[in-house]
Amino acid sequence: MPPEFIYTAYKLARHHPPDRTVPEDISISFYPGAKIGVIGPNGSGKSSLLRIMAGLDDGYTGEARLTPGFTVDFLSQELALDATKTVKGNVMEGVAGVQALIDQYNAVMAKWSEPDADYEAIGAEQVALEDRINAADA
Repeated sequence: MPPEFIYTAYKLARHHPPDRTVPEDISISFYPGAKIGVIGPNGSGKSSLLRIMAGLDDGYTGEARLTPGFTVDFLSQELALDATKTVKGNVMEGVAGVQALIDQYNAVMAKWSEPDADYEAIGAEQVALEDRINAADA
């Protein structure tokens, strides 16, 4: 039995008032594991198509169906940044989890200089944090 399509769209169109329709008359289907690319000039409806596929836009005509049990995610072109923060502040918010690991690691490394330190415990903590840092590709 052939694999079932995980996503199917038939005759999709998105009207943008007052007089623009993009994309228009799009029909596509994907098997599990498919790698896709959406190519076209600016304004041709690539982002609109992807928003429809991700379930973020229901103002379209035609059919769009994601097979139950599968999920779609969407990474927007326009990031939602906090205007009250600097560029660095916004970046640091995005990498807060990794920065917390590095801060923990630095605190553990500082323990090595303590005269009454439990070097075996510090070493074990250091190794555990290094494993987590490596797993995060930090």
